[in-house]
Amino acid sequence: MERKTKLTAEEGTQELIITREFELPLELLFKAYEEPEIIEQWMNTRVLKLENRPHGGWQFETSDPKGNVQVRMNGVYHEFIPQQRITRTFQMENTPFPVQLEFPEFEAINDDSSRLVMKIVYKSAADRDQMLKLPFAQGINMAHNKLQDVVNKLK
Repeated sequence: MERKTKLTAEEGTQELIITREFELPLELLFKAYEEPEIIEQWMNTRVLKLENRPHGGWQFETSDPKGNVQVRMNGVYHEFIPQQRITRTFQMENTPFPVQLEFPEFEAINDDSSRLVMKIVYKSAADRDQMLKLPFAQGINMAHNKLQDVVNKLK
């Protein structure tokens, strides 16, 4: 099965570009990044904090079925322009990965579809390459597939 979410990683750079087209209007795609109830569904995580504004913080937590925390993620928004772009930091707590800088940009393709292009900047090319050794591409594709399914129900 073809992955709809595309990853581009040029050799020797610290950057990763993630691109995905959704069969969703721009407004609904952006809601998937700003509404806690929607985020929790497609990311399969719990939203502990979500302050959608410049200098606002965010924190998510994923637990196993017994309630044991598996991973906690957090960051700060530097820019939050609805239906256009977000600039934020992203860090997974208690992992060897350093904080990264993310630039998700949202654009309408037409009235019924939209595109997400997210540039991620890692501390080093080695950090980026280490992330890509994990099942990262498969995981983000699965998450985006779930985002499409969850938000389709809001149409």
